[in-house]
Amino acid sequence: MNICEISKKMWELGWVAATDGNISVKLADGCFLITPSGVRKSEVTPEKLVKLDSQGRMAQSEFKPSSEYKMHLRCYSERDDIGAVIHAHPPCATAFAIAGKPLDDYSLMEAVMTIGSVPVAPYATPSTNEVADSIAPFLHSHDVMLLQNHGAIAVGVDLMTAFNRMEMLELWAKTLLNARILGVQPISQENIDKLCTLREKYGVTGRNPLAVN
Repeated sequence: MNICEISKKMWELGWVAATDGNISVKLADGCFLITPSGVRKSEVTPEKLVKLDSQGRMAQSEFKPSSEYKMHLRCYSERDDIGAVIHAHPPCATAFAIAGKPLDDYSLMEAVMTIGSVPVAPYATPSTNEVADSIAPFLHSHDVMLLQNHGAIAVGVDLMTAFNRMEMLELWAKTLLNARILGVQPISQENIDKLCTLREKYGVTGRNPLAVN
């Protein structure tokens, strides 16, 4: 799927409302495409996408880039393996962000294999450098992060990888909310290690932490 398809899919899944959220991809020429500001995610089309260089300078366009473009550029500048960034507000995952609770108990097998633990980046004012600064300390060891009182961000080597990670994050959050009512049975360290060995087999790339502290 391309940016426009992912954008519409995020809206259909209820991860964003109105003009919430943003998506970007890295291009072969070193520039980036990002979703426009002020456009509903269900209405993003190719001609509305905005091209930026590594300094955030915009090619001629009648649309402005997402106000969160600084956060996206920070991801790319911190890690050369990132090819796409997705920011959304999936309800259950965002509930964990609002509560300031990371997803780090390694209780769901698929989450261990695909996204690892998910920290909460400190509160930051949207559309400012504060957001980029808040996620920077986590980027070198995490592919998915919660943003305090805000939402979530997922990075990947390509757009589908980032999207799949965001989808797994929301499933994990939904499942964990119910599991905590019944009682969570954590996965043992031995079995976590076994699950981690499957990452390469299934082509999972990224810098997720692979062990419980």
